[in-house]
Amino acid sequence: MIADLPLLIEPEDLQNLLEEESLVVLDLCKETTYSQLHIPGAVHLSYGLVVTGNHPVNGLLPEPRHLEQVFSAHGIGNQTHVVAYDDEGGGNASRLLWTLEAMGHRHYSLLNGGLHAWTNEGHPCSREKATPAAATFSAIPTTQPVASTEYILQQLNNSDFTLWDARSSSEFSGMSRFSQHPGHIPGAINLDWLAVMDRQRNLRLKPNDQLNKQLSSLGLTKDKEIITYCQTHHRSSLTWFVLHYLGYPRCKGYPGSWSDWGNRDDTPKVMS
Repeated sequence: MIADLPLLIEPEDLQNLLEEESLVVLDLCKETTYSQLHIPGAVHLSYGLVVTGNHPVNGLLPEPRHLEQVFSAHGIGNQTHVVAYDDEGGGNASRLLWTLEAMGHRHYSLLNGGLHAWTNEGHPCSREKATPAAATFSAIPTTQPVASTEYILQQLNNSDFTLWDARSSSEFSGMSRFSQHPGHIPGAINLDWLAVMDRQRNLRLKPNDQLNKQLSSLGLTKDKEIITYCQTHHRSSLTWFVLHYLGYPRCKGYPGSWSDWGNRDDTPKVMS
């Protein structure tokens, strides 16, 4: 097995590791994009395979048995190091990494900047479909990175608990609505997931010092437990990754997110 890689890996560092047998690079772009260009040897994984739904709730966590089959079929074993990327800012890739974490697998990295950084900075690309290596994945599910609706309801009045709403300001305020009820969870702090990206550096995450300052100024501090959510826990998977990467000791993602909370009549909502 290769030495432990950082949670956030740069394109130039990944390029030097592409021949490593214990490494699997997963492409979570659209299949049409993958067929046109992708990182050499990268295995395509459709985002829909790592989420499920129960209308009107979307973005739920699939059953472990299903995920075992998906991960095994895409070349992931329990000792495999996964590097994930996409072409839309990291939401798809981070959702995969959060799902791996929920299944007890912690050997993973996010490609900083994804396909944008890789291609715009001149790294090699391929159109050849990669065949996954044979692998067997055994899940060890854990609730450590996962927040349920019931868990959030229990914690709402705790002083060391807060929520990061990664949706747009119009969704947060209730001006835009994609569920039965508009608004946000009481006490939630709004910071659009786009605010953690550096558009001048090919959609990489902003530098650590900027992110830490940005979060601390809003009250998203390391002494608190922080739950991240959006509409389905797609955008907020990236914000969960940011917290995890920055060393926040207690951070969870909320599968279903506002598509769950906002479609229930027994959950409190705030309009602003």
